Amino acid sequence: MRLDGEFGTLTGVAAELGLDPAVIPQVSRRLAMAGPDQACSVVRWGSAEPELVFLHGGGQNARTWDLVALDLGRPAIAIDLPGHGHSTWRTDHDYGPVTNAAAVAPVIEAHAPRAAAVVGMSLGGLTTIALAADRPGLVRRAVLVDVTPGSGEAARQMSREQRGATALLDGPRTFASLDEMAGLAIAASPRRPAAAVRRGVRHNARQLADGRWAWRYDRERAPGGAGAVEALIASAADQWAALGKLDVPLMLVRGADSGFVTDPDLAEARRRQPGIRVETVPGAGHAVQSDQPRALSRLIRDFVFG
Repeated sequence: MRLDGEFGTLTGVAAELGLDPAVIPQVSRRLAMAGPDQACSVVRWGSAEPELVFLHGGGQNARTWDLVALDLGRPAIAIDLPGHGHSTWRTDHDYGPVTNAAAVAPVIEAHAPRAAAVVGMSLGGLTTIALAADRPGLVRRAVLVDVTPGSGEAARQMSREQRGATALLDGPRTFASLDEMAGLAIAASPRRPAAAVRRGVRHNARQLADGRWAWRYDRERAPGGAGAVEALIASAADQWAALGKLDVPLMLVRGADSGFVTDPDLAEARRRQPGIRVETVPGAGHAVQSDQPRALSRLIRDFVFG
């Protein structure tokens, strides 16, 4: 298949996985209405009815799932959360799990209503919890990648080095070049090939009118509003309560080298969901989908499709 424009980079993704480029399916991007003033951009993998829905973490975008989606080879959609990627930004700058869930619900209902599972990483995982609590018919199984409702507090206790690439959310707002952005991202992503990090930066960057570059996500906050981590900490009790109410099969995948899921939080998750399956991926930090994509795809394949 000929891959032009944005999706031309998938040949590099296939090479990283050791796959023949011939296995790359039809991949397209479309805009889906998520409300009167909100549109979410959706990357669709394959032409068959989607079997999986992917939700990315804060400061990321739908293309963070390229490696896992290609390795799985299943029809799927990956959604740019509001304020991220090619989705529209909110005037109130609220990108919390509950608000995100309300936005992605109509998108999933329209484009993947019978998906076998929703896979969410970090903020996308918390969004998955909120979605499953409010719209259980849209979440038949849930995979949470390196996140629990306590991860906001865990992040607050970490050094910038321990936070890895998530620390970039608090870094410079604009850059002179893509190379400058990539240099910071490469330094914060020691488990990833530099070429792969550069590829991801290109998908997550936008050029401003003055020629400088910025990340492709909204970093503003409402006047007097809390920052992203502080907002997650403030809503943690509600997130834990929502997790406890879920009545769907759950799998939590931890990165072995990540501190975002603490042992006490894991114990709390097991207390609230005694049947939860927990897996730890060696050689992975917070972004398991980037650090060890084949290990994550194997776990998803086993949990969702048996």
